[in-house]
This record gives sequence, C-alpha cells and structure tokens, in this order.
Amino acid sequence: MAETGSDQTGDMKHDNISSPGISDQEKEMATNAFEAFNTGSYDESLKHLDSLQELNKDDYKITMNKAITEFYKSGQTTTGTLKQMLMTLKNQMNTAVEDIDGLDDVENSILYYNQAVIHYHMRQYSEAISIGEKLYQFLEPFEERFAQAVCFLLVDLYLLTFQPEKALHLLAVLEKLTVKEGNSKNGKGESASSTSKESTALKAEFTAMIEAAKSKMHQFKVRAYIQMKSLKACKREIKSVMNTSGNSAPSLFLKSNFEYLRGNYRKAVKLLNSSNIAEHPGPLKTGECVRCMFWNNLGCIHFAMGKHNLGLFYFKKALQENDNTCAQLGDGSNGQTAKMFTGIPMCALLANKRYELLYNCGIQLLHIGRPLAAFECLMEAVQVYHSSPRLWLRLAECCITANKGSSEQETKGLPSKKGIVQAVVGQGYHRKIVLASQSTQNTIYSEGQSAAIPVASMEFAAICLRNALLLLPEHQQHDSKPDSGSKSCSQSGSTESGSETSDACSDALVNWIFSLTDSGKTQEGDKFIPAAPSSPLRKQEVENLRCSILACSAYVALALGDNLMALNHAEKLLHQTKLSGSLKFLGHLYAAEALISLDRISDAIAHLNPENVTDVSLGVSSSEQDQGSDKGDLEPVESSGKQTPLCYPSSVSSARATMLFNLGSAYCLRSEYEKARKCLHQAASMVNTKEIPPEAILLGVYLELQNGNTQLALQIIKRNQLLPSVKPISSPDLRKKPLPFQSSQPVQPIQTPSSFTQVQRK
Repeated sequence: MAETGSDQTGDMKHDNISSPGISDQEKEMATNAFEAFNTGSYDESLKHLDSLQELNKDDYKITMNKAITEFYKSGQTTTGTLKQMLMTLKNQMNTAVEDIDGLDDVENSILYYNQAVIHYHMRQYSEAISIGEKLYQFLEPFEERFAQAVCFLLVDLYLLTFQPEKALHLLAVLEKLTVKEGNSKNGKGESASSTSKESTALKAEFTAMIEAAKSKMHQFKVRAYIQMKSLKACKREIKSVMNTSGNSAPSLFLKSNFEYLRGNYRKAVKLLNSSNIAEHPGPLKTGECVRCMFWNNLGCIHFAMGKHNLGLFYFKKALQENDNTCAQLGDGSNGQTAKMFTGIPMCALLANKRYELLYNCGIQLLHIGRPLAAFECLMEAVQVYHSSPRLWLRLAECCITANKGSSEQETKGLPSKKGIVQAVVGQGYHRKIVLASQSTQNTIYSEGQSAAIPVASMEFAAICLRNALLLLPEHQQHDSKPDSGSKSCSQSGSTESGSETSDACSDALVNWIFSLTDSGKTQEGDKFIPAAPSSPLRKQEVENLRCSILACSAYVALALGDNLMALNHAEKLLHQTKLSGSLKFLGHLYAAEALISLDRISDAIAHLNPENVTDVSLGVSSSEQDQGSDKGDLEPVESSGKQTPLCYPSSVSSARATMLFNLGSAYCLRSEYEKARKCLHQAASMVNTKEIPPEAILLGVYLELQNGNTQLALQIIKRNQLLPSVKPISSPDLRKKPLPFQSSQPVQPIQTPSSFTQVQRK
C-alpha cells in the first residue's frame, strides 16, 4: 500500500497498490486501512496500519501512510511535522531527486510527489518545480491518474513563476493523457455488463471526472494566455471556460481579468460584481479568500482608470478581508495566530496575501501624493520581497517625494512669492527684504543618525537606489523597449525623479485572480528577472528600469551634495540606449548642475544647449508599445485621468526655456552678464508668466543689480515677474556706477543661482 496525491492542491489520500510477495493477510489489512481512511475513520485506519507494520517493518510506505493519516487526523495542520517525516524517509532511502536517473520503482515517486505538494503550499516553488520536472521525465510508467496529478501540479507552478510557455506545453500533454484515459475506460466499459447499475454509476463518475479535468485545463490556458498577453487566443479560450464552468466565480474572475487587460474597465467591474462570491467555499477548503481577491481586483481596475483614492479604498477593504481570513485560520480574535506556521491547514497556507496588498496600497498612496504612508506600506512589503529592484525604486521615490520642496506650488490668484522673498524686516525707510537662499531648499537631516535607518530621508533613498542597481543584471547592449512593467509615478505627481514608462500603470500592482498575476507578453528567448510581488521584468524592460534608477540616483546625489556621483549617474543615463525624451532632458539638466558645482562651467554650458531637447514625452510611441502584441485586439489601456505634473515641462518649448534659464545662470558664473540677460529674456518669452520659476526671478534681480538698476530689481521682486528691458528709473550716475554689495544694504547679497533644481522629474 502506498500514498498518492490527487491534484496540485495537495489533497493526499491512500491508494491500495499491491506489491510482489505480499500475503493475503497484508492485502486485507491494507484494504481495510485504505477504506477507513476514505471514510474519515483515521483512528481505525491507524490501527490497521500498526498491525500491518508489525508484519512488515521494513516497508517505508507504511510509515509514510501512517504519517499522512496522522496529518489528516490533525485537520492538515501539522504540515511541518509531515514535511520532516517525508524528509527522513527520503534520507533513509539514500536517494535524492537530483540522483534519479531511472525511476523504475514507480511507488517511490509518490514520496517525491508529496514533498513537491508541501513545497508548493509553503511557497517554495523552485524546490517544487525541481521535484516535479524530475517526475515528469518518467511520466510514461505512471498510472494515468497520478501522471495527470503531476502535470497539473507542474502547470500551476509554471504559472505562479511566470513561465506560461512551459505551462501550455504541459497542458497539451495533459490533453493527450485525458483522451487516452477516456478511450481506455470506454473500452473497458463496453466489455463489461452495460446493464449493471454499478458500471453505470462508475461510468458517470468517470465522465464527470474527465469533464472537471477539461474545465481545469481551459482555466489554466486562460491564465497562461493572460500572462503572455495573447488576447486573441485568450478570447477563444474564454468561451470554452464559460461553456464548461458556466457563471462560476473562477470563470467570471478570469473573464474580468481579460477585459481589464483590454482596457474595458467598466465591463471588468460588471463581471466582478456579477460573480456570486458568497457561494464560494471558504479558505479552509480551497485555500483562497475570494472576497479578498474581489476587492483587490476592483482596486487594480480603478487604479488603471486613474481613480486612485477609490482604488485605495478597495485595497483597504481587501486588507480587512485578509485579516479576517487570517483570524479564522488561526482560531483567534486577530490575525496574529495565523502568522504562526503551525496550526494552519496546509491548503490555507497560500491564503494570506497581506504583503501583496501592502505593496498595492503603497503604490496607490504614492500616486495620490501621500509618500510617508506609502513608505510605511512598502517598507513592510520589502521585508518579504527584498529582491525586487522595482520595489526598491518605489521606496526611493517615496523618500524623494517626501523631501521635495514646495517652491513649485502656487496659490490661487497671484503667484506665490515663497520662492523669492523669505522675510520682510522693519518698516518705512528701514524696511528690508530678505531674499531666499539656494541653500534653504535642501532638507537638513540630523547629524550622527545612520543613513541605513529606514526613514523617508534622501540618505536612505540613496541606499534604496544602490540596492536597485545591484539587483539588476549586468548591462547588455541590446535594442530594447522601455519598461512596460510599471508606470512612472510622475504622472500623478508623486515623485520628482525619473521613473519607468509603460503602457499600463496597473502592471505595477499585484492583480491576482485565483493565484493569477499579470505579466508582459513574452518573446522567444526572453528571460524573466524576478520583481515580486509585481510582474517579472523582461529583458527589454530591464534597461528602461535601469534608466529610471540612474535618473533618481543623479537627483538624490545632487540633493546630498555628492556632485561627482551625480555627474557619474547622469553621464551613465545619457549613454543608455532607447532613452526616453524626458529622461534625456533630466540627464542633461542633472549633469549640468553637477558640473557647475564642480566649477566646470564650459562643460555645463555644452549640456545646457537648448538644442539638446527634442522630446519630453514620458513614454514611448504607441507603435513601440504594441510591438509584439496582438494588434487590433488590444484596446488602449492608458487612462485619461493621469496628467503630467505642473512642475514638469509639458512641451519642448517649455523644456528649452528651462535650459535657457539654467544657461543664463552658467553665464553669470563666468561674468558674461549680457549673454545671461539675453538667455533670460528669451526663455521668459517662451513660457507663460506664471510658469517662470522663482530661481529665474532671482537671476533677473541679480543681473539688474550687477548693472546698477536697483529700482528695476525692486520692481521685479514686487511684481514677482521678469520685466521687459526698459530704461531704468534711477539717475544716470546709478547706471554708470553699480552700487557695491555690502551687508548694510537693504537687499541681502545674492549668490549666483546654479541650475534650477525646481524642474524635477515627477
């Protein structure tokens, strides 16, 4: 007698398999033990197994069946004990999965299969796949039902690890096995007595089993096609799912995910709402919290629609459902008990989705401008998903957003003077205006505090970005498309530095539907880079993610005063292939600012040439996005609700004006005031008056003071705008002889502004 598993869910049961040399008494005991196990009489089954073991003490299969019976007797809550027992039995056999070259003894394969099932439920997918692939090599001698269970387990594992091509290949093998099994059973049925009620019942049971297997295969195919984003093939397969499963919760969830990827968000919501999740079994039976999935998927859909506050509401609802599920699994009033490994049924070990949901909440909070709350969520998620470069980038973006200045913010009505006038001292003739200093824009952190402490500081952002770069594979010179795995958070004003561009912001979120997570369409030869809990990175996505990290790194280094490192990051960014227009603009800007701080003015002027800016788009063209996908079937996913931040140049003209403002600052450092004034007024004529940054106003004040036009400088400060070149109101002597800068002057001495850091990548 040996033990076998029924399918990939890990439900285990006894199977009465006769071995050569076994006596009739042993056969009877094994049969009685198996029947008692099937009826749930575990104590009686254990008694028969004890008696059987006394007759045959060397048969490890009896010990394995006893361990499994004890496991079911405990309500499948002693997973750790069972795993240890199976490991001990394997060591006693002195074999390892890697050493299996010929699996002649089919019965030994059940031990390995059970180990794979336990690894599956403990989320140790690599170990489970290693065992499953070894078993698959010797699929032919297996009993058909066991071979089917091995294939279903491997298919599910391949989908969980984003290998849809392998899953589809196995599904084709499964179809052949199912057809073969059906033909063999039908042949036996014809030879048997067709009038027997028993044979009729067995035939009906077998037919139902075949139909259930076919329905499961259709669902797996849909999941594989969704991961590949092969929507035309998925559309055909969806019809088969609806025909075999009807309007069940799994089929409706899959169809909703299909419409979500096509951009039909309203239809996706409608399909989710039509699913009767109340009738679905709880996590104790299926290991899935359907209500948690329901709220999560609604959050993902509303995120893609640009309704971030509503999406956050749904994610919080999903977190509440997840906590309730954990409390039920732990038999306690809160979810703390459920965090313990022991005491949870094995089938429910995969039910806890807390860290995936925290990741979703963090991304959503980042988009609605709450970086500190997002930082807390993502910090908790990174404790589990510490190998994701994209997650480390998101943490850095939280730090950048939390520490950005407010100089770009404007009040209603007249433009704010916060970026220019710091204070007004005295009254009447003794009234003095204190202008803002460049040094006040950077946040000062407490000295002596370690940068490794996880707080939303720029020092910690530098560590996060370093981690992200180290987690990326080595740079390869290949043509690649920008990252379609996650969207720049800049489009909702939540970061300042460069970030990825994509065709759907929702891909940055974990959108699972019955253990389903979205992934980009794979090309032949693609290798996935894990980025859990979000979609894995493809080869063409890695380079774009690298560009985003380099842009963030340059900005953070400038904020920390590390100009050499900032210049290094900016130059690396500008040498990347397939660099988007927005990141190229930022690369030149950051490189120029670092060079100015290093007193390399001539090199900085070369970067500040307005002709360097030819494009400021945040993404790639639609033709590049659709390359390799099913054109015509894929509807636009981008939502009209996402807008470019106001502080970021919205056009090439505005970006060139920014370059001219910075170029004027560079000319000032070389005392070329006429060139600086020409750049300043040329830039001011290219943009709206309200779009002129406060640093440009200060530059205009500085130039007029250098020329001796004190009254015109005061006019610029009062009106908070650059004035056209007019004849100064002051006397001719003031024009000919500039006033000296002294501490007693009403206007505080001004340092020449460097490059304008207020133009920051969101």
